[in-house]
Amino acid sequence: AISQGQDGILITPNGPAVVDAVERAREAGLYVIALDTPPEPADAVDITFATDNVDAGRRIGEWTAATLGGEDAVIALLDLFDDRIVSVDHSRDQGFLEGMGIDTADDQANGDEAKTGDYSGGSYTIVCNEATGGAEDGGATAMENCLSQNPDVNVVYTINEPAAYGASQVLESAGKSPEDVLLVSVDGGCAGVGYVEKGILDATSQQYPVRMAEEGVQAIAQLARTGEKPETTDGLDFFDTGVALVTDEPAEGVESITSADAKEICWG
Repeated sequence: AISQGQDGILITPNGPAVVDAVERAREAGLYVIALDTPPEPADAVDITFATDNVDAGRRIGEWTAATLGGEDAVIALLDLFDDRIVSVDHSRDQGFLEGMGIDTADDQANGDEAKTGDYSGGSYTIVCNEATGGAEDGGATAMENCLSQNPDVNVVYTINEPAAYGASQVLESAGKSPEDVLLVSVDGGCAGVGYVEKGILDATSQQYPVRMAEEGVQAIAQLARTGEKPETTDGLDFFDTGVALVTDEPAEGVESITSADAKEICWG
């Protein structure tokens, strides 16, 4: 969708299909703000308001490592795709591994890291990288495939909360109790926060899509009033709208909020 004002426009979602339209808008003197995902290249628009998916992954990785307390980590990675590369997929996956203290090799690619080695607290084994399509049934199938490769999985990273829920149903059917497996995810929608509250999901990173839109509109309004343009967040090629770790089992040294706190600001 494209929302246009006198001085600028917001685009969401963004991607190759709108790049030509954006180029024409900028040539016409409009200031263009993208929402949610930086385009490729990032400078196709003037600025993007988005969440830092690497940071989101890193936070659940840090929490997982701290919660394991030195126990061996037998990890299942339930990703988005296995037939294409999209930034949200590798950013969350690689951020999680980074938070665990695992060398990611190429941080733009899933699955090329060493399958065994040491994380920040002990030894790890990566059992699988399975695609879920970001869906509940995909999460279930991926979890089944991972357990068939190694039934001793005790850490499950998931690309999003629908995939996490599908994985949780398979873990339960396999006789795995919540105490047996750490299940973590990213998004922080109201359903996912509910999973944390119910103990289905141990931790998730909450992101704020509504804030992206609100702050994008505010930036256009400020540009119109004062001519002041928004700036990217230090170290990033976009304006970071924030993320928070949600868990009811806080880990020492890892900042988090509770599911009760997250319910007040969740989306969806």
